[in-house]
Amino acid sequence: MQKFNGLSRQTVKQISAYKNEPLWMRKKRLKALSVFEKLPMPLKGGDLTGLDFNKIHYYLKPKEGIKKLWKDVPAEIKKTYERLGIPQAEQKFLAGVKAQWDSEMIYGSLLKEIEKKGVIFLSMDEGLKQYPDLVREYFGTVVSISDNKFAALNSAVWSGGCFIYVPPKVSISLPLQAYFRINAKNIGQFERTLIIADEGSFVHYIEGCTSPIYTTDSLHAGVVEIIVKKGARVRYTTVQNWSKNVYNLVTKRARVEKEGIIEWVDFNNGSKLTMKYPSAILQGKGAKVDMLSLSIAGAGQCQDIGGKAVHLASETSSVIRSKSISHHGGITSYRGLVKIGPGVSRIKSKTVCQALILDDKSKSDTYPAILAASPNCEVSHEATVSKISEEQIFYLRSRGIEESEAEIMIVNGFIKPLTKELPFEYAIELNQLIKMEMKGAI
Repeated sequence: MQKFNGLSRQTVKQISAYKNEPLWMRKKRLKALSVFEKLPMPLKGGDLTGLDFNKIHYYLKPKEGIKKLWKDVPAEIKKTYERLGIPQAEQKFLAGVKAQWDSEMIYGSLLKEIEKKGVIFLSMDEGLKQYPDLVREYFGTVVSISDNKFAALNSAVWSGGCFIYVPPKVSISLPLQAYFRINAKNIGQFERTLIIADEGSFVHYIEGCTSPIYTTDSLHAGVVEIIVKKGARVRYTTVQNWSKNVYNLVTKRARVEKEGIIEWVDFNNGSKLTMKYPSAILQGKGAKVDMLSLSIAGAGQCQDIGGKAVHLASETSSVIRSKSISHHGGITSYRGLVKIGPGVSRIKSKTVCQALILDDKSKSDTYPAILAASPNCEVSHEATVSKISEEQIFYLRSRGIEESEAEIMIVNGFIKPLTKELPFEYAIELNQLIKMEMKGAI
């Protein structure tokens, strides 16, 4: 198994050489490393003092290469992914599935009907090899290497992730799907995903994230860049269930052109610390963004979640809905931004934050920021915090429902807006995850 430890110019050169990348990508990686070394650690969002960059494995390659058929995947990896549901996903005829184990994709498939339409669905490494000009045109244009310290780190040592291109006016009715699995101790997973939806197209991309529990910490610092061209629509869904030793520090952003739509659906469970703020730059007239997120924080956990909408064109709109549940001393935060540029008009933006706190030890905070350089806009923000009341429990118990089941029913009612947006099998999985997480929490 190929393993590169520690962060240095030599490590970055080794990763690039091992992948046989073009010179321009190697130079970009080295430049990003220099930026990473100069940028300070984030001062907001959570405690990062326990993160030691010198102890992380920056690249870990499985012994087996990428497999096109599920039957060819090694038994050890297959057994893990069977528990996560990949074979079931294949049986439901999803348009495509990719699976990443630590640093590399190990499995990939794509329905022939989708391929015939000109859709590209590859690992990011395959995309760079097969479509270098297309990758070079868009790579780093939505999330620059100097955007933040962890985006710079990803740009220096990225490996794996997905490359998707949907041609003009092509609509994919079935979702494309990827699984990301951290399976080793002290591993850093730095996948890079690039999605390009050409004019008038539609694609739904779903990612699942998971990892086993270790006594040492791991780092997940992925970057997602989405280009939504004129009249196109992209839905990006995340179901995250990291173990509680993972620092989950990701940057996800979309650039939306005229009359384009980006939809973020985001579920965050597990991890030691998550800092995630899906963002949309609305740069074309009539562009829209709709964000819906749910985060759950238990003992020793901090979920710092938010959403950002930057309105750079007239008649653009944004809706940000954030829900959180905290228990056993867990901390949830909403950290958001709505920014309206100068010279634009007829802007509409709405932010709704709802927090459910299940005990006296837990905490929920809201940090909204609204920056409006144009007076001709409608912007609203509302936030509510609540607990499960004794009256609710009494009402349900009077109907013969056990107290623990009554509590779960109330929580499920709270999260219903999110489960309604998920494919059926994912909604079931999410409800099961929450049921396990809530067991004994109240």
